[in-house]
Amino acid sequence: MRRKIAFQGEPGAFSHAAAHALFPTDEALPCLTFEDTIIAVQTGTAEYGVVPVENSLYGRITDIYHLLPESGLHITGEHFLRVEMNLLAVPGATMADIKSVQSLSVALGQCRKFIGQHKLKTINGVDTAGSAREVAERGDKSVAAIASRLAAEVYGLTVLASNIEDAAHNTTRFLSIARHPEEPPQGGRVKTTFVFRVRNVPAALYKAMGGFATNGVNMTKLESYMLDGSFTATQFYADIEGHPSDRAVQLAFEELKFFTDQFRILGVYPAGTVGI
Repeated sequence: MRRKIAFQGEPGAFSHAAAHALFPTDEALPCLTFEDTIIAVQTGTAEYGVVPVENSLYGRITDIYHLLPESGLHITGEHFLRVEMNLLAVPGATMADIKSVQSLSVALGQCRKFIGQHKLKTINGVDTAGSAREVAERGDKSVAAIASRLAAEVYGLTVLASNIEDAAHNTTRFLSIARHPEEPPQGGRVKTTFVFRVRNVPAALYKAMGGFATNGVNMTKLESYMLDGSFTATQFYADIEGHPSDRAVQLAFEELKFFTDQFRILGVYPAGTVGI
């Protein structure tokens, strides 16, 4: 039986592509918002969810940092998706036919050189996949969309130009989430993600981080964000390389906990590979 994998966006969105990469034989379940994606997993409507957590050009996806720690869900994997923008048009259209292009404003901004080179007018859409759907429904050969190659397959469009984005390093990191943890065995490339709040003592954060340095544990991410809009309540979100059962990680966590009043592991999972 095919499992359902929740993602935010319309069919053909980049989140859909990430869901397909992580769960190629399962059924993708589109959701309107990140909250709906999480609820689908919490309620059992979907077995897993796939959410973006950060992008190499635009930084962290702030909503996820607030929603995920409070969701009660567990991170089970990660995937780095190379964001490749494509010019999609209705079948039979050629580059000579295209006069305007529609997409999410961010996607249009990432393809300024191509748009300028071909002197195309821009149309702001709600998202990339939705723009592809609207272009397909409209059937106008003069209007193209900028979206994923998957969107072309979903909506029966033709790829007129591939990889038209200005920056070749545009990559989004996605996480898979589930109701239950799925810790991999020790060994291999493993990441652990956790959240914590430091105690109200001088240099608490500096001292809390010391255990990772002295025990040779590589911390690949440390993010801070306010809780409930308070300037005095700060939570930290961190990724490290290693398994909680590793002796070095155990020692680092022991020292961390001495200087924190809250600590929770969000997931232990196989590390993804950038560029795949």
